[in-house]
Amino acid sequence: MPKHEMSKSDSARIQGHEAKNGGDMSSKGFAARAQAAGDRNQNASASTGQQRIGGGQSGNHGRSTGGGGAKK
Repeated sequence: MPKHEMSKSDSARIQGHEAKNGGDMSSKGFAARAQAAGDRNQNASASTGQQRIGGGQSGNHGRSTGGGGAKK
């Protein structure tokens, strides 16, 4: 069976879902454990010289920040 490692983009998606749906956002919650696993896997890849492709979403998790304002 293939090994499925948590990526940074996976953890960002999980954190966004948990926050949006009122999940446990404490340091012991699933979102925090997912982030820790993503960090561990990214650090392990970096130390072996491998570079992960994809992921790396930060801040708004791929959503538009708006920035609308009045149109002229």
